[in-house]
Amino acid sequence: MNWQETLSYLNPWRKHRLETYILQSCVSMFGAALMVVAGLIFLVDYIGISKAVSARTDLSGVDIIGLILEKSPASILALLPFAFLFGSIFAFVSLNRRSELIAMRAAGVSAWRFITPAAVLAFAFGVLTITVLSPIASVLQDRYDAVANADGDTPVAQNTGFYMRQGDNQKQTVIRADKADANNARLKNATFWIYAIDPKGVPVFLSRVDAEDAVLRPGTWQLHNAWEANPGHPALYYDNLSISSTLDPQHAFRKYVSSQSVPFWQLPGLIHRNSIAGSATTSYRLKLHQLLSTPLMFAAMSMLGAVFSLRLMRLGGLTRLVVSGVSLGFVVFFVNQLFSSMGKADLIPVSLAGWSPPVLAILTAMTLLVYTEDG
Repeated sequence: MNWQETLSYLNPWRKHRLETYILQSCVSMFGAALMVVAGLIFLVDYIGISKAVSARTDLSGVDIIGLILEKSPASILALLPFAFLFGSIFAFVSLNRRSELIAMRAAGVSAWRFITPAAVLAFAFGVLTITVLSPIASVLQDRYDAVANADGDTPVAQNTGFYMRQGDNQKQTVIRADKADANNARLKNATFWIYAIDPKGVPVFLSRVDAEDAVLRPGTWQLHNAWEANPGHPALYYDNLSISSTLDPQHAFRKYVSSQSVPFWQLPGLIHRNSIAGSATTSYRLKLHQLLSTPLMFAAMSMLGAVFSLRLMRLGGLTRLVVSGVSLGFVVFFVNQLFSSMGKADLIPVSLAGWSPPVLAILTAMTLLVYTEDG
């Protein structure tokens, strides 16, 4: 072993200099694409929010900018796959124009080797998204919803009412109210139907409680101006009445807001609590699967952008391939929305709805890459 081979062995970065160079190119292009996407979303949100709050005199220009900064991150995260698609296309087209791809291929470097850094970068950013960025965006979205609906009350139709459930395997309570204040965990004109669960799992009616006002506290409902009716007994009036509760005041009303405002780390617990109470969990289970599949989706979009940018400039047709790659990216996005709608409607399992689009996208990218590499 000569001194050059020894130096190369002692310095592992020399072995990965090519990957590092491609990674640097991808980072810069991904950042540029992300800035373009974020700029467009900020502009759209500025126009939409300005129109929505134009009648409110309590919000200044600074407040509107704050609302934009709270609302936009969730939209940016939803469009991040396009940032990786366009960033990958820009990065590899740039390498192609400078004839660097030609030099790599002439040196016998496989396409898998210089596409892998882009895919790994996208996958790592996907992990960062679901663990850090998505929870932050959810908190900001929650703040935006609270400010946009300053009164805090959630009015409901008179003929349907506002419903929620609580309970366990021994007792279930169905709750209806005319209005709900999610910020203060308060119900107005609420009715509680309390059932016991017999050994066969059949609910048996126990009592009904009507209250003018009900506030959820840890482990209990605090009712004011309440009437309690039990079968075979006259109704009883209480100025104040306490009813035990299995709901968490900080999360009980989460199931009535958009799943976008629920942080990733709180989704499993929320799904478990809603499942015990007998409430619907489809949208939240779907959101959880979509978040878990985010790194795979980012990697797939990055690979798709790279595959359609590998054709050598001297062979021509690169522009047509790039347009085809962008079109395929939009097809993947449409398929993702289609599967999401089918999952929310319970037409397909939520796991299938959440994982199918990224799996199909990455299989398509790998198939095209094999065809490009091996013919």
